Amino acid sequence: MINKKYFPLTAFFSFVVGIVFMSCNKEVKSTVNLVYDNETTPTMLTHNDTMLVSDSGLIRYKVIAETSEIFDRAKDPHWRYPDGFYLEQFDSVLNIVATVKADTVWNYTQRKLWKFKGNVFIHNRKDETFSGDELYWDQRKQKVYSNLPVIVNRPGQMTLRGTGFEANQQMTNYDFMNVGEMASGKTLIYVNEDAENDEEKQE
Repeated sequence: MINKKYFPLTAFFSFVVGIVFMSCNKEVKSTVNLVYDNETTPTMLTHNDTMLVSDSGLIRYKVIAETSEIFDRAKDPHWRYPDGFYLEQFDSVLNIVATVKADTVWNYTQRKLWKFKGNVFIHNRKDETFSGDELYWDQRKQKVYSNLPVIVNRPGQMTLRGTGFEANQQMTNYDFMNVGEMASGKTLIYVNEDAENDEEKQE
């Protein structure tokens, strides 16, 4: 038999618990509208990357980057390396033929165009070095070029400084449209190391 003295309190407690339980089970819906700018927000971000890149079934490049940002939904899809970049280029038997360093790099994947910016430094198989603030590498045309000043150091020979720089992607044949800091007009200097090597072999 229920004690009538405590029945109202028990009923009230059960009522409150029921309300709380129903409130907790009530589905709460909320929406947040997030708008991503495909030009400034990467679809993927990675750190401490080391990648081997193949071309026609052969390993041609090794890339080391502190940070990689992938913008594959941008109007001009690209990979961006904002925190330092290092690349090794190999020949068919995996000998290193050139190395490239830069502060920031863009790889425009559809156009097969690379942009190197900030403290760009390239070393070729002849122990020559190329330095400047900005260089481009067009993989389709297999050439490297820049409209900004470039310095070429040829050990034991000379140091070239100029603008209007263009080279093959092995950095063994190259020329300047304007040479020297005080150059006036257009002075063309062309270096063909492959021809120089052939002459040395004939001697």
